[in-house]
Amino acid sequence: MTSVSDSEDVQGLNPGRKSVALTVLVLLTIHAGLLGWGATRHSPAWDEVGHFSAGISHWHLGQFILYRVNPPLVRMVATMPVVLAGPKTDWHELSEDPWAREQWPYGRQLADLNGPRYFRLLTVARWACIPFSLLGAVVCFWWARDLYGPLAGLLALTLWCFSPNILAHAQFITPDAGATGLGVAAAYAFWWWLKDPTWGRKISAGLMLGLAELTKMTWLVLFLIWPLLWMVWRWPSLRSGPNPQARREVVQLIVILLLGLSVLNLGYGSEGSFQLLGDYRFASKTFTGTDDNKLSRSSSENRFAGTWLGKIPVPLPKCYLMGIDAQKFDFESNWPSYLRGEWRRGGWWYYYLYGLAIKVPLGTWGLLFTALLVGSLGRGYASSWRDELCLLVPIAVILTLVSSQTGINHHLRYVLPIFPFAFIWASKIAQAVKFRARTVCIIAAAGLLWSVTSSLWYYPHNLSYFNELVGGPKEGHFHLGSSNIDWGQDLFYLKRWMDEHPEATPIYIACDSALVPHHLGIKENGRPPAGPPAVTSLPDPDHPMGPVPGWYAASVYQIHGETRELEYFLEFEPVAMAGYSIYIYHITLEDANRVRRLLGCAELPSDGQAKPGKARHDRR
Repeated sequence: MTSVSDSEDVQGLNPGRKSVALTVLVLLTIHAGLLGWGATRHSPAWDEVGHFSAGISHWHLGQFILYRVNPPLVRMVATMPVVLAGPKTDWHELSEDPWAREQWPYGRQLADLNGPRYFRLLTVARWACIPFSLLGAVVCFWWARDLYGPLAGLLALTLWCFSPNILAHAQFITPDAGATGLGVAAAYAFWWWLKDPTWGRKISAGLMLGLAELTKMTWLVLFLIWPLLWMVWRWPSLRSGPNPQARREVVQLIVILLLGLSVLNLGYGSEGSFQLLGDYRFASKTFTGTDDNKLSRSSSENRFAGTWLGKIPVPLPKCYLMGIDAQKFDFESNWPSYLRGEWRRGGWWYYYLYGLAIKVPLGTWGLLFTALLVGSLGRGYASSWRDELCLLVPIAVILTLVSSQTGINHHLRYVLPIFPFAFIWASKIAQAVKFRARTVCIIAAAGLLWSVTSSLWYYPHNLSYFNELVGGPKEGHFHLGSSNIDWGQDLFYLKRWMDEHPEATPIYIACDSALVPHHLGIKENGRPPAGPPAVTSLPDPDHPMGPVPGWYAASVYQIHGETRELEYFLEFEPVAMAGYSIYIYHITLEDANRVRRLLGCAELPSDGQAKPGKARHDRR
């Protein structure tokens, strides 16, 4: 492993400990400040509405039915201070049906009951999640420092603190950033155990494993990765045959995995743990063994019932296994997915690779490619192959696993857990200072500056970030949708714009949100909104397809919707934007008729009403 000697510090090739500590503190403070301010600016993201209600229900009811497709740790930490504040709730009609998805209806009910206070409480919940991101940042620094030196630690820390994707999701109470921080912390603890398998490090690795498992089910792969990494790590000594040291480590490894499993069960209060596998009711094809998914309250299937496997007690909480089943059901359902203007059921194997290419700053990509180049040249940049394997294996396994699930291609955040491993691995190029490699130093400095500047340029709209390869956030909606750009986060910006422009009335709204306009303080115009899945109050539906004069606010995911009914808005130039996900239009009669002619629709007379008898035009 590369080390940095004290003599090199004296020669000025590396900063002193005090300078490093001060820089770390400054970067963490800036990171926390960016997250804290961003948390006050955004309206509730789609999944936040569900996680917020689910987290409160866990504390109030002591059960984990709501939002069981994700483990509860992050939302429970988020809602701990909220519960102490005494929000108004009503759980009387909560269903115990194992397939019900009631977190969003209860989320809207929570907004109804608490009024404007709902958003103050949500902001507090967001702030409570900031430590998860700070933990991930610190681990990036520690691991990179241990492998490549203090400058590398600062480089990895900076990449984390200013990554637009980390900043985007660490502002919310969704589990992605928390899972990323605790996941890399668990991997770091396991790496330390591999290097020196003491019982103290064994306990740390087991505890961190359990906490990571309580954030996101993605980390189930650690139960496979860690034994494989241990075998590879010890392979030189294992080739000569079993030995007492190897046997001791096998025992410790088993204890680590069992400790992680125990923490997972404790996190659920051991609710339903060790229920027989044959006693479950499943919905997915994976667990039912049927050709078609059956999501029905009147039917249940279990491929293990009546077999010897069905008699095995499952060492997992009931809601955890049911959450896995619900996730498998979703991925097997082949939901409509959007990529580069195309809607498809079944998705694309390269969806996440494409998303990473356009949503990671180009400067960061430059650092990664430079690290690959200098590490391959064998000039001392790389650490030992075993150390680097502990970074690269999680990246490869998670990316392969997620890419294989093409049933839902909606969210790049599914691969967010690979980011810290990539940051740490790329940080090796900071050793160019030690090697006095001027060209590499310039490339590294330029890449880091580009990454930080590009991210901050669009702050706090980090969720909508796209790099310069596709023209930035303004062009991103032509490539990806959903939580990659439009997750309901910009409705507060729309409200501010409407408050500043009272002349823009009536304004018709079609925006993606789990809430409805009155929750957000937005005055509804036109016909009553249809409600979720879109905040929508479009004009009279009896008009033929096509634009009519007026004011409109449409989010990009609605404009690019699968039905393409609102795609004609792309023919107009918006007069303003709310964040980067909502476009505001003022369509005149002349503009409306220009586009109606393009669509083959009847032109509107001077009164703005469509002529009767004209059929709708379908742009699909």
